Amino acid sequence: MARRIRVYELARQLGLDTKVLIAKLNEMGMQISNHMTALDEKVVQDVRRKLSASEAPGRAESKREPAHTTDREDRSRQPQVRAQDSKRQAVDRKPRAEARSQVDQARESSRRGRKGGRRGQGRGSRRMENSGRRQSRPSVGARRVIIQGDTPVRELASLIGVPVANVLRTLMSLGALISINQDVPMDLAVKVAEKLGCVVTVKEPEKSVEEKIALELDRPDDPDKVEPRPPVVTVMGHVDHGKTSLLDGIRNTNVTEREAGGITQHIGASVVTHEGNKLIFLDTPGHEAFTQMRARGARVTDVAVLVVAADDGVMPQTIEAANHAKAAEVPVIVALNKIDKPTANPDRVKQQLAEIGLIPEEWGGDTVVVEVSARTRQGIEDLLEMIVLVAEMQELKADPTRRARGYIIESEMDKRRGPAASAIIRSGMLEVGQVVVTDTTWGRIRAMYDGRGRQVQKAGPSTPVELIGLEELPQAGDTFLVVPDEKIAKQVTEQRKIQKREQEMATSRMSLEDFLRMQEEEKRELKLIIKGDVQGSLEAILQALGKMDADEVEIKVLHSGVGAVIESDVMLAKASDARILGFNVRPDANARNVAEVEGVEIRTYRIIYELLEDVEQMVKGLIKPKFEEVVLGRVEVRATFRVPNVGTVAGCYVTSGKVNRGASVRLLRDGRIVYEGKIASLRRFKEDVTEVAQGYECGIGLERYQDVKPGDVIEVFTMQEVQPA
Repeated sequence: MARRIRVYELARQLGLDTKVLIAKLNEMGMQISNHMTALDEKVVQDVRRKLSASEAPGRAESKREPAHTTDREDRSRQPQVRAQDSKRQAVDRKPRAEARSQVDQARESSRRGRKGGRRGQGRGSRRMENSGRRQSRPSVGARRVIIQGDTPVRELASLIGVPVANVLRTLMSLGALISINQDVPMDLAVKVAEKLGCVVTVKEPEKSVEEKIALELDRPDDPDKVEPRPPVVTVMGHVDHGKTSLLDGIRNTNVTEREAGGITQHIGASVVTHEGNKLIFLDTPGHEAFTQMRARGARVTDVAVLVVAADDGVMPQTIEAANHAKAAEVPVIVALNKIDKPTANPDRVKQQLAEIGLIPEEWGGDTVVVEVSARTRQGIEDLLEMIVLVAEMQELKADPTRRARGYIIESEMDKRRGPAASAIIRSGMLEVGQVVVTDTTWGRIRAMYDGRGRQVQKAGPSTPVELIGLEELPQAGDTFLVVPDEKIAKQVTEQRKIQKREQEMATSRMSLEDFLRMQEEEKRELKLIIKGDVQGSLEAILQALGKMDADEVEIKVLHSGVGAVIESDVMLAKASDARILGFNVRPDANARNVAEVEGVEIRTYRIIYELLEDVEQMVKGLIKPKFEEVVLGRVEVRATFRVPNVGTVAGCYVTSGKVNRGASVRLLRDGRIVYEGKIASLRRFKEDVTEVAQGYECGIGLERYQDVKPGDVIEVFTMQEVQPA
């Protein structure tokens, strides 16, 4: 059987880029769709022969290229450039000389006007003087004016060199009613200055620090300075499908044993080298509560590895992870894990993948599917090779010379080092001692650690690092950027805090109608204080609790933070009658003692779904019991009797159901309710009884009601509690 060779292998042998080879093959008339297409040996020989023939004339032409004409051209251009520069200088001097002559003439005319005013007599001369002054003032203000954006009225008057009243008068003549304390729009300010005889230069308004930071974050890298960078690979999938175990096999570590319940609950970053190629791996949680963390991983990644268990198939979080990758336009490689299990069924899983839009290459699609086993390390080398190949097709590059920028993927509070943030550098070179600003905080980097915990002084693009030195805990998913100094970082952070506070105040305002409606609904509250080990886990818990609100119980998180449960948390819980829930944290000694004395409940958890199940039980315990009416029987009044010291007693016949002493009753007359209360006495003949069944006669006395008439109907009912769903 003739040996077949794939396109990427042929490109490697020829020393060509895979994309270039595919383009050349298509030019030769071959229909090549992707790098995995297999070629026959005869076709490969024809390709080699044609490529070698096309490269020969190119080499011959390169030898004939002249390389000595540039110096002569440069020498011939120099006199022309000097002549053009001298012309420009002469042209620039003319407006300046004209402006000076205009100012001198204006001063001379104003001086003459004042002398003529002194010599003139009578009202006519004064009118001539005033008109002369009005005509001369625009020429007095004739100066070069630079206008940037909207300008206050006072500032515009000082720029032009005229009183504020003149500016206001000119604005009114232009049809604009603007007070002295308002800003004049830029286009209107230009018209005012020109009408008052100024030479106007319009400049774009200076951008604020916030706008400059946004522009720097969005600015693309310089194509002349970019260099190849390692790919960032995010491992995603359903819970317990073997994502962390697969990474253990790649890194030769054992992280799964350290995870509570055997499931990943943080984003973990690590660096792996395969055949000289560096790969950055991010491990995202698979539990349904960690949707935002999976979305965050898809946003910062270059290649997504979707882990699917060969014995379990496609699950809800598998579909969600695939959708995140598609939304981020990230290429997906499917790793069929647990292939060594007897119950593994790869064909069924591939069918399920095709149903969600991930069609395997062997079925004519463009999704690479690799069968692996994290336990036996089967197929791991093939998986790494496919990751390197897909990354090469993307031509990943970054500029290491620009100011460093990137993403915060996780943060936690360290007792010894303070706030610690895990970050991925997008581009630039991050160094110890630089000042960085995130979406919520800032800091000067005191120390940096790589994926193996070793201290480093600087880190380049696509490198995962742990940052020490931030003032507060940043939010997971924030962007960060290096800024020139601490003053700018503090200014930006304070402005963002003020804006956030204003937004919270705007959303927290409540109208009187809303307040009255809440009072009517009498909604109960479950007050909680949540403490977590890292920001990402805390964020996932709060998101899950937000979806859990019942109709009658509101879950209110009074405080949430990263770190151990401390004494202030216990005192807050005591004052507000709240419960404290800790995830992967423990209360310190003081907090534990105070909680025992004050009777505050502290619960700690290691697995997130146990915490959520407990909160659900707390919510059910706070729901008000609901009651529904159950009709016990109907009674017809046939006669009434007056009994001394008792009152009116109705002689009745039970037509349906039964009658119980102490039950609630409703007296109906002609279909209308005339009384609702309880049975005071129930007798059969002369004996008190507790119950009378259907088809029997009895005597009934109603509580505090005597106006019973023959023909009335008594409906007997009770209220039963309905258990919440």
